Amino acid sequence: MSIRDERVYLATLSYNLATAGWNDGTLGPLLPRIQEHYQIGYTVVSILFVVSCVGFIAGAFSNVYLSERLGFGKVPQILAYTTMAVAPPYPVFCLALFFNGWALSLQDAGSNSFVASIPRNEKVNMGILHAIYGVGAFAAPFVSTQFSQQKHWSFHYLISTGVSIINVALLFYIFRLKPQNSQQQPTSENLYKQILKQKSVHIMSFFILVYVGVEVTIGGWIFTYLVKERGGGPSAGYVSAGFFGGLTLGRLVLLPINDLIGHKRVVYVYSILAIALEFTVWFVPNLIGNAVAVSLVGLLLGPFYPIAMNVIAGLIPRRLLAGSIGWIGAFGPTGAALLPFMTGALASKYGVQVLQPLLIAMMAAQIVLWFFVTRAKVSRED
Repeated sequence: MSIRDERVYLATLSYNLATAGWNDGTLGPLLPRIQEHYQIGYTVVSILFVVSCVGFIAGAFSNVYLSERLGFGKVPQILAYTTMAVAPPYPVFCLALFFNGWALSLQDAGSNSFVASIPRNEKVNMGILHAIYGVGAFAAPFVSTQFSQQKHWSFHYLISTGVSIINVALLFYIFRLKPQNSQQQPTSENLYKQILKQKSVHIMSFFILVYVGVEVTIGGWIFTYLVKERGGGPSAGYVSAGFFGGLTLGRLVLLPINDLIGHKRVVYVYSILAIALEFTVWFVPNLIGNAVAVSLVGLLLGPFYPIAMNVIAGLIPRRLLAGSIGWIGAFGPTGAALLPFMTGALASKYGVQVLQPLLIAMMAAQIVLWFFVTRAKVSRED
């Protein structure tokens, strides 16, 4: 692969991840309007996170089989977004979110595995890829916050449809529906067995479950928390943008610090600092101070996902990379559903103030899981 081709592929897949970030950054500011429109409470609206998760898991299971049969660009989210744009009955809205999650799962796994397999500058490339994800997640709340204040709030998903159309066109033009991994693959049955034998894959899966769960819980519930607990107005939706903006910057500006301290040790440092900041959000009743702290938490958590992808790429055989990343990736949305749903269920009973202690507990669990990740044995054979 020439340097020019590498840059073209990286740019295309970065936009692909930006659409995933756009999707993840959309929902938080719209939650109160969705509750109002469908006349539902915290627990029922949290089902949105669950159905998206189930779709992503379905995509992960099908990814191992389909990664050689579906090229980039065959799984658009266009139909899902256009369905959501008309504000259909709530069960239909949930069904559309399921298919959207399935499509995103296949594209996410393909993008990560492709970039991880590029021999040059893999750490920088992975950092850029996930920083652009953060750009999408940063931009989305600015738009969805505006639509949340309009009568036709669901028209936000027409913007998402346009973003998705561009993504599919780019993937189709650049990759021409080529398979995501050109290397010779074992049969699907053997591939499943080989992936499931990798202990490092399972440990990393649970780490990603907690990490993505924390990330989506903050992005999804911080607006509601600030409105209910800090007296914030509609503009508090921009705090979600600040969080994802911090996430984006962290994946770029912290690269030298990551290399200086070491990728395995730096996760401990960032986790401890993020926990300290969450304590300030919990105990300091200041809207502006809380908004700044949330942005800094995003900055610190930003490098975790690309670091995790680089670490797992160094632990497993390259022929298993696409399927393994798809499997690991499925646990991310599991956390993205489980933690926000837990937050919604607990908020229904105790109030949305449960957000901060839950986040702190999950960040502590992250540290424990990362300890086991760093002790995993290398099983590369190529």
